[in-house]
Amino acid sequence: MHSLTKRIGLGAVAALGSVALLTACGSAPSATTSATTSSFLPCVVGDVGGFNDHSFNQLSLEGVQAAAKQIGSSVRKVQSQSSTDYAPAFSSLVAQHCNAIVAAGFQFPAALSASAKANPKIDYVMIDDNSLKLPNVKDVVFQTSEAAFLGGYAAAAYAASVSSSPKVATWGGAKYPTVTIYMDGIADGVAYYNQQKHAKVGMLGWDVAKQNGSFVGNFTDQNKAKQLTSGFLDQGANVVIPVAGSLYQGAAKAITGSNSKAVLEGVDADIYLTDPSVKSLMLTSILKKVDVAARDSVLQAAKEKTFDNSTYIGTLKNGGVGLSPFHDFTSKVPSSLSGELQTIQSGIESGSITVDSPSKF
Repeated sequence: MHSLTKRIGLGAVAALGSVALLTACGSAPSATTSATTSSFLPCVVGDVGGFNDHSFNQLSLEGVQAAAKQIGSSVRKVQSQSSTDYAPAFSSLVAQHCNAIVAAGFQFPAALSASAKANPKIDYVMIDDNSLKLPNVKDVVFQTSEAAFLGGYAAAAYAASVSSSPKVATWGGAKYPTVTIYMDGIADGVAYYNQQKHAKVGMLGWDVAKQNGSFVGNFTDQNKAKQLTSGFLDQGANVVIPVAGSLYQGAAKAITGSNSKAVLEGVDADIYLTDPSVKSLMLTSILKKVDVAARDSVLQAAKEKTFDNSTYIGTLKNGGVGLSPFHDFTSKVPSSLSGELQTIQSGIESGSITVDSPSKF
């Protein structure tokens, strides 16, 4: 922990007084503060997917913007075009006198660590990595395998309801732990459905035992995403779950450009809401509530004289991860599915249903 004198007005401190601390494995605080004027400047660095990815980067920015609105501040942001931009991005924000910098992505630890060590009076929030143990860095990670387990079960249930040879497919942007943890949960959720229902829903694109599967190789190649999805459609996939930021758009083009009646599941954000252009294909989305974590971490940094650098782990139990509504598919999924998902979630939260992954935090 470090002592830090914040450039924030007394009115803002009072307004933020009701915000609970975001603690390790604890509940995310409910931020209900009213807007006031503050000189505390929150900032955010975006990864190569872009702030308009309708997913991870967008959620990070929206979280910081929400915090800024509550404290009556502005926001500074820098978008990275490649990994060579990471260090300069942090330097740019330091030069703009940022008080807190949120890094939206698991590829930032090296650049963030260097910046944090050089600027001990700035608070940093590292989303999707918990390897940095520095006094002015708060690590934020998520047990997305738990929510993905629900997503995999829901995908299997839907596939079984529309096909006599049901199949679920998943693929990733690149083989990183923050990607494969989703894929582990999805595959395990499908397997659990098969066990409970004595069914034979096929799983394409990921082998949990071998920790191997299908990847685009990056998070920007929409054509490769389309091609990869087309291959799974040719194999009869009924539900496709891309774990690759905005690359679900390439998957959507593969479906709409074919005779397939397959549907998609989103990840990170509720894609039905963030990108209405594909909502007709969205069965549900596996949620990683990055926006809430970013918002509340910034609010804490603005409020506290001593920065809370304890690691936050988002789970089903504390609301850090979850499953979105079925929206337009509510009447199209089995009538018993919502109740089954509630039972499964309760089992995961109590520990009676084990959700594991080599990438688990």
